[in-house]
Amino acid sequence: MDELDLKILQMLENDGSLSFTEIARRLRLNESTVRKRVLALKEKGVIKKFTIVVDHEKIGFSTLAVVGIDATPDKLLEIAQKLAELPETKYVATSTGDHMIMTEIWARDGRELSRILSEKIGAIEGVKKICPAIILEKIK
Repeated sequence: MDELDLKILQMLENDGSLSFTEIARRLRLNESTVRKRVLALKEKGVIKKFTIVVDHEKIGFSTLAVVGIDATPDKLLEIAQKLAELPETKYVATSTGDHMIMTEIWARDGRELSRILSEKIGAIEGVKKICPAIILEKIK
């Protein structure tokens, strides 16, 4: 990793759809140099995947919640995996701090969020506590 790799990563983080040619043009490099570096970053596991960021409201999901979940310690990883399999969860992470698991959930409205929390998450064996925080505005 050098300064050039970091510049390429920053450009891709800002816009993952940039072509190698466009990155090369902006950095005044050969396209083949950029392609080789990006492929090397992928092989090293620095770049895990290319993805998109979706505006959840524009596709009908008006309720976004960050949910902290506490679990019995012996079920922690099993619960995290089950949460990751739910289509409503956009990320799942184990954590230290106030909650053992943190997840982001998209729902069409508050009623649907309540159903997801009670019927899907609350029904998982070993879940001890569910603490949702509804996001009012996502800034970054």
